[in-house]
Amino acid sequence: MNLEGKMIANRYEVITQIGCGGMATVYKARDSVLNRNVAIKVLREEFTTDEEFIKRFNVEAQAAASLTHPNIVSIYDVGNEGDLYYIVMELIQGKTLKEIITENVVLPWKWSVNIAIQIASALEMAHRNNIVHRDIKPHNIIITEDGIAKVTDFGIAKAVSNSTITAFGATIGSVHYFSPEHARGGYTDAKSDLYSLGVVMYEMMTGRVPFDADTPVSIALKHMQEDPIPPMEVNNTIPQVVNDIILKAMQKDPNLRYASATDMLRDLRDALKNPNGDFVQIDKIDDSPTQRIDLNETAQAGKSKKKKGKFRQYLDQHKGVKVLVILLACVLVFAIAMAVTILTVNITHPKDVQVPDLVNSNIDAAKQQLDDLKLKYEISEEYNPDKPAGVIISQDPKYQDNYKIKESSTMKLVVSKGTEKTTVPKVVGKTKDEATDMIEEAKLKIEVTEEKNEKVEEGVVIRQDPKANTEMDAGSTVKVYVSIGRGIKQVNVTDVVGQSESTAKETLEGLGFTVKVKYVDATSDDGKIVKQSVEGGKQADEGSTITLTVNKVAQTVSLDVYIKVKDITGGYTKSDNTTTGTTSGAEKVKIKVNDEIRDGVSKNESNYKVELSGKEGEKRTIKVIITDPEKGDIYSSTKDVTFGSTNSVTFSK
Repeated sequence: MNLEGKMIANRYEVITQIGCGGMATVYKARDSVLNRNVAIKVLREEFTTDEEFIKRFNVEAQAAASLTHPNIVSIYDVGNEGDLYYIVMELIQGKTLKEIITENVVLPWKWSVNIAIQIASALEMAHRNNIVHRDIKPHNIIITEDGIAKVTDFGIAKAVSNSTITAFGATIGSVHYFSPEHARGGYTDAKSDLYSLGVVMYEMMTGRVPFDADTPVSIALKHMQEDPIPPMEVNNTIPQVVNDIILKAMQKDPNLRYASATDMLRDLRDALKNPNGDFVQIDKIDDSPTQRIDLNETAQAGKSKKKKGKFRQYLDQHKGVKVLVILLACVLVFAIAMAVTILTVNITHPKDVQVPDLVNSNIDAAKQQLDDLKLKYEISEEYNPDKPAGVIISQDPKYQDNYKIKESSTMKLVVSKGTEKTTVPKVVGKTKDEATDMIEEAKLKIEVTEEKNEKVEEGVVIRQDPKANTEMDAGSTVKVYVSIGRGIKQVNVTDVVGQSESTAKETLEGLGFTVKVKYVDATSDDGKIVKQSVEGGKQADEGSTITLTVNKVAQTVSLDVYIKVKDITGGYTKSDNTTTGTTSGAEKVKIKVNDEIRDGVSKNESNYKVELSGKEGEKRTIKVIITDPEKGDIYSSTKDVTFGSTNSVTFSK
């Protein structure tokens, strides 16, 4: 389906197609309401027949629209027209990371780490809002002309993975970047995104993906079964610490990867500062089998020749009792050995316990629950505007049905400190850059709106909302209005006198002016420009209005005035009922139409016509008077007409 030139939702005018993928087609469009260019992603037709997919698509797209982050492509609108489902997004000028890798093959490790930091920052924001991308790959990362990484397609990939992994025989997404759990169709979470980010880093710094084969199934099996070649063996310029970050992110077991995007961000930033450091810890699971230990008894150097006691003598004399005592001793030794074995197994092989769901629980109650399950815990705190103080924000490992860990394992809990408060700084009179630094230092976000202002210098803050010294929640947005000066471009006006109306309008509108037209009556040069409000050769504000005066030569048209004489006068009949002889004046009337007089009109005339002429568009009042020779004026009536708008007018009783 080609949408170029069409209007979506009576608002978005599609300009041209700029991309096409497995799930959607992307168009450049113009938002006629906000007067800006946007990108519209339209779902392919094969997905619109899947009701479950469409339902998940709407939920996930609307959730993704709530994300606001400098490294995430903003979503402005989500909707549908019939079977046309679309997402309206920020239009980014730049190239995809895949295009950059294709052009350059191997990218510098510092530049690659910087891009990875921006991607991880975007994932950190998404994961905090319980949104998992599930399709992180270079194709979904746009690098702007300023070198800023923008992650796109939040929400779509999750809708697809929840609904189906294939559509009409084509794999959705790219198996080169799937995590092992994604490849096997298992549970995927935030750590799956970190695995994919590790693959993206691997490709940026080596120019190739870690696993490749002839078929998607073969690639998926490699993700699940094979270890990647360390990237520094492919590119020896990669520092050891960066190599370790990539390998930790790409661990097969999610529990051995980074616990969160925040942890990975920390190591990435430290890698830039200390590329020779040794701070990346890659854990291993000890799954070696139980060892068998032989116990050797130490032989006695010799037998003692002590004298037997009375009990020993008794046993020697009663063989049956002796056998019974020996059996009891064996049973006792066996019981002690079993008890020791069970105790050893319990110590060396702790029981499996179900990971509890502690998110949104109070930390005190969670501690008691973990103590009851014989689990350890590490607690960290952070501010969170959505959770009251003392409530758990996240846990690692996460809760999943039938997901168990060993007793004495450690769970990491992040607990809310509530909403952090901060004070709005005064930025009025500061430059835009100064205001940005001050607001971000106060742990607030800035929203800049540019305004024309003849009194305040360009680039300086005119006003702010809220005002200075107002207490706000950290992370809230401060609106800052920045002057762009007068902000009006001066344009040279073209002389269009003597041109046709259409040519003159096209010329001036092409220069950015608004054109108004007024007409004057003329006898020649119909439709030609005789005057313009701003003379040619002068300058005017771009967007200002120029009035054109156009000659209008009126056309002469006719108007038929019909008078129903018989209907008005009642007609005339001779007294002798004859039709011969001289008629008297009593049979006729005089009709006056405006200044034109018609004498001797028969009273029996049913539809008497008088033809008038005038200029097209001329407004005139038509007055009809009928005079009877015997009775005088017997009829008078007027009608207002516009010549050219009607061909005739009728007067009747």
